[in-house]
Amino acid sequence: MSHDGIGPRAVPRSVALLTAGVLTVPALAGCGSEDPAGKPLAGADVADADRSDIADGGTLRWAVDTVPDTLNTFQADADTTTARIAEAVLPSMYRTDGRGRAVRNPDYLASAEVVDTEPKQVVVYKLAQQAVWSDGREIGAADFAAQWRALSGKDTAYWTARNAGYDRIEKVERGRNDLEVKVTFDRPYADWKSLFSPLYPKEVMGSPDSFNDGARTKLKVTAGPFTVDTVDTEEDEVVLARNPRWWGDPAKLQKIVLRAVPHDKRVSALSDGTLDLAEIDPEAARRITAAALPQDGNTPLMGPEADRSAADALRSWAVANGSDEDAADEEISARRKLRKKAEKYARQQKALGGFEVRRSLEPAYTQLALNGAEGPLSDERVRRAVARALDREEIAKAVLKPLGLPAEPVGSHLALSGQAAYADSSGALGRPDAKEARALLSDAGWVPGGPVKEEKKDAKKDEGEEAAGSEADTEDEDASGDSEGSGESEGGGDDGTYIVGEDDGKAPQDSGTGTGRLKKGGAPAGAYAPQGTAAPARADTAPVAKDGKALVLRFVLPSGPGSQTLETVAGRIATMLERIGIRTDVTKVDNDSYFKDHIASGDFDLALYSWPATAFPATDARPVYSKPVPAADGSLNVEQNWTRVGTDQVDQLFDQAVATLDDSERRDLIRKADSRIWAAAGSIPLYQRPQLVAARETLANAGAFGFATPVYEDMGFLKKSAQGPQGSPGAKDDASAAED
Repeated sequence: MSHDGIGPRAVPRSVALLTAGVLTVPALAGCGSEDPAGKPLAGADVADADRSDIADGGTLRWAVDTVPDTLNTFQADADTTTARIAEAVLPSMYRTDGRGRAVRNPDYLASAEVVDTEPKQVVVYKLAQQAVWSDGREIGAADFAAQWRALSGKDTAYWTARNAGYDRIEKVERGRNDLEVKVTFDRPYADWKSLFSPLYPKEVMGSPDSFNDGARTKLKVTAGPFTVDTVDTEEDEVVLARNPRWWGDPAKLQKIVLRAVPHDKRVSALSDGTLDLAEIDPEAARRITAAALPQDGNTPLMGPEADRSAADALRSWAVANGSDEDAADEEISARRKLRKKAEKYARQQKALGGFEVRRSLEPAYTQLALNGAEGPLSDERVRRAVARALDREEIAKAVLKPLGLPAEPVGSHLALSGQAAYADSSGALGRPDAKEARALLSDAGWVPGGPVKEEKKDAKKDEGEEAAGSEADTEDEDASGDSEGSGESEGGGDDGTYIVGEDDGKAPQDSGTGTGRLKKGGAPAGAYAPQGTAAPARADTAPVAKDGKALVLRFVLPSGPGSQTLETVAGRIATMLERIGIRTDVTKVDNDSYFKDHIASGDFDLALYSWPATAFPATDARPVYSKPVPAADGSLNVEQNWTRVGTDQVDQLFDQAVATLDDSERRDLIRKADSRIWAAAGSIPLYQRPQLVAARETLANAGAFGFATPVYEDMGFLKKSAQGPQGSPGAKDDASAAED
């Protein structure tokens, strides 16, 4: 987008059980069976290179969506740039590998293990001997204890966005020596590896004032391969500098400049040499790929002399054929503008020849969300009918196949292929089946050929609603050909999907009944019979109706940059639903209000947005799928469950999983929970999001990271001896890169 705004482990979900009948859950793989987790559908694409082939020095200019409002990842307004900075400058006891699984970070942690489970769970961390903060102080138990106290939730003076896991700790203390930290839990916690990543120094976590305000715009003490040099809101950039106290492999780059650049301006920034690395949308990827292709050498004649010659010829021809000179001049002016655009485009394409597109799949998936709070979708049978009408394979192919990426639908709400908890549990819902979908609708009282009552329209109201939901005017695309696509959020081959972050749930607002009068042209002949007249029996695709109202679902989409892919997906979904008699009323809203005013507030029937994957679904996914409960003020506390669909049984499975220390048993519990989430049809996973990154050809160990946490100290520009015989047009000179 970027609509991202996700924190380091931000995640959400939703659920509900069948109200009638027995829920069927597919048998899970037992001992000796093939691991249902499988392999990642796509690996990282970062131009791997040995450190010996990378030049020392240089500045990497990396596009981000925003200069963050805070550098504290545990605050509510932290975003993806906050997380990226934390990865480069702060300790993390665990990081994510190429399979999306948590692995020990040896730069900070020599070992960590559960040493006791009875009477209480105890974890002992043994820290790396050389691990120190940038002020020279050893990383130790005092930092762990300060972070626990700040995030435990017991002191409300700390403005924290989350405390999951920290609220289960009873105490943190020094072990047998300064390199040991002993953490005792008052309740079993299976996801203990999620804690202390990132770890902030006690100077940040030690008091509410330093936590709330001290780490918003600066981090005086850090402990990573880089430090925070400057946060410049006027220049829209954050500068990270090489940390001279770093004890691991020295950072190859002298600096990393994280520069806020809108997605629709990134092609221009790449071509004019102000960026080296940027997540891009599919249209930008096509341009960069085309720029790398051999040119035919037929460059058109350009320049002032050619322009004057063409203009004189056009004016003479126009006058000779009866046109006046004013008309000829207008035509000449228009052609000159077009020519300038073409020249600019050609210059950009030449400059883009020094870049390549690195491709993978983001650790996030796009889903169709069904609002089960009220209206037709509050009936589980209708939600299941919608889900059974969808051909998810067709949708995945439409998005991913043109990008050269594996086009497989996602089979889990709680993990992605390759992650330990992954298993395709979509069988709990059933395969696409229009006949079964229509049967579910009929059982819920929605039948084809029923009478449709005409409703009087309030002209002023309709006019206002149309204006509010209309797509914003867009300017003509300039010659740069920059796509108006945003990157999704935080992922690179931006499909424009809103990626959810750490936002708090809000009580649902009235969003209408979800039924409506069919628009003319939107239904077969016969749908507009006089009021109270039953329509004749028609084909299976006839619109369904109940109590005189046709089944029309309000489909809310963002209207701004990056929404093209979502519009395509929504169009295919609308066609699939039409085949079972459901009509959709697509409403486009401003990007800035899409999530806050519609998704979080419950003002939608259908919507498309994305959830990030997590190595800790028992902890992170629970608030997404937990059953909404009434709050003290009468509102509904939905946490992050924006579909408002949930059950006690799913909550219980999550509670069991988070307290189960046996990895195999915990995975089984998570997969069972996912099967029930599928059966409830509150949200339907569609496809793993594409990750497209434009990178300078000489840049190594950076690009489309997939699941893996970036290794910042290994990023850099190749030595000339490692670049290949022909070099790279427009590539960054290694010597000049050491400008610092």
